[in-house]
Amino acid sequence: MGEKVVASGFDLSDRQRYRRKLQQCLAALERLLAEKRFDRPRNLMGLEIELNLADSDGLPRMMNEEVLERIASRDFQTELAQFNIEVNIAPHRLSGRVLDQLAEELRTGLAYADRKAAEVDACIVMIGILPTLGAQDLVEANLSRADRYTLLNDRILAARGEDLTLDIDGVERLTSTSASIAPEAAATSMQMHLQVTPARFAAVWNAAQAAVGPQIALGANSPFLFGLELWRETRPVLFQQATDTRPQELKAQGVRPLTWFGERWISGAYDLFEENVRYFPSLLPICDDEDPLRVLDEGGVPALKELQLHNGTIYRWNRPVYAVVDGVPHLRVENRVMPAGPTVTDVVANAAFYYGLIRALAEAPRPVWTRLPFSAAAANFEAACRHGIEAELRWPGPGRGGPVTVPAVRLVRDELLPLAASGLDAWGVAPSDRDRYLGVIEERCRRRVNGASWQVDAYHRGLDRGLDRGKALAAMTKRYSELMRSGEPVHSWPAGLP
Repeated sequence: MGEKVVASGFDLSDRQRYRRKLQQCLAALERLLAEKRFDRPRNLMGLEIELNLADSDGLPRMMNEEVLERIASRDFQTELAQFNIEVNIAPHRLSGRVLDQLAEELRTGLAYADRKAAEVDACIVMIGILPTLGAQDLVEANLSRADRYTLLNDRILAARGEDLTLDIDGVERLTSTSASIAPEAAATSMQMHLQVTPARFAAVWNAAQAAVGPQIALGANSPFLFGLELWRETRPVLFQQATDTRPQELKAQGVRPLTWFGERWISGAYDLFEENVRYFPSLLPICDDEDPLRVLDEGGVPALKELQLHNGTIYRWNRPVYAVVDGVPHLRVENRVMPAGPTVTDVVANAAFYYGLIRALAEAPRPVWTRLPFSAAAANFEAACRHGIEAELRWPGPGRGGPVTVPAVRLVRDELLPLAASGLDAWGVAPSDRDRYLGVIEERCRRRVNGASWQVDAYHRGLDRGLDRGKALAAMTKRYSELMRSGEPVHSWPAGLP
């Protein structure tokens, strides 16, 4: 959710002042790019995973403060609701045995956190949406006790001027309203960062946008919300609707939502920051004292606090990030597409596929975004969210033909996995790590199993055994949690309930 922000309220002049500061920040960013002031490439990647807290029956536990107090580590932080926490993994260089190292750090950290959670009768569940959550759990009273969450909730609701509406038509249909942004907390994500130079930024971001359909198809893990079976990856549509500042009239006018896929391929990092300023009014018009242009004139590096804050309230699925580290500015692409879980092995496999694929796509002699309409990439995203591993996607055909429709599993197995392998080789990742973790993706394709398909199958087997809807979801969630702790990737899990 970004840096901690505290403000008691805003007057009518705050937004105008903030708008002027944003324009100054954009001008400073443009100068930094022109003057080539950014950090050299260091091939650094980072990872954040949002987690759920549940009891032994798989039901949500509203106690992140108590759990975090016992964990007592800066690597773990609060998230939006009291049943959420987040783990942050320190940046790693993409080379050598980085994937196994990442897996070991995650296993160690999550096992420690789980032991501490058990001291207050809670356990950690790494899943896109906790299937046992009900509408009664996602209310303002269950938001985390932090100023930034309260402020963000108040500002989104004030901008919208009415209750938020959820209307998701999937296998079943959910219609619901909420007087807070709390439903957003149901969506727990895996976020992957990659530091890039300005010269490579556009190619990496375009590649990441093209990759979201295959990513979601193979990694979907969020098929249930409020007891209903919806999309195989319900989290993105939930997130968009739960943060939507637009009443119906603004939607009808084509006003863009805060949670946004985008609408075009880009030619540089500046494009995205400029779009964010041009299209979206400020939610949190908090101004810093820094004069960014004066800082530049004096040879310094501006923090661009207003631009960072504004950028953090626009939820692109591939988000541009500006930051200053050790006095040097750098740019990152933050991939926010993937759900959490199911296991550490699956998480690292998803990371291997992503980092390998975008390296290969970004450096391809005929970039995919020159052969695939942006609208097709957006349609792939929705198709993958709706249908998961059974999705069919549009992708450039052989030769110079246009895009063709192909099953996601065949596209990944036959074309994208070899590209991801070559990308990991280009990063210098050890062949043993490459083969182990891309092998997990290959097995998902071969068996047509991911987290979402396993959840749906186990749930329906519970119904077939005579369990009612609530008990089937709880039994499935409990079994999921047990198998998650085994560490074996989801494609190898036994079907159904014990």
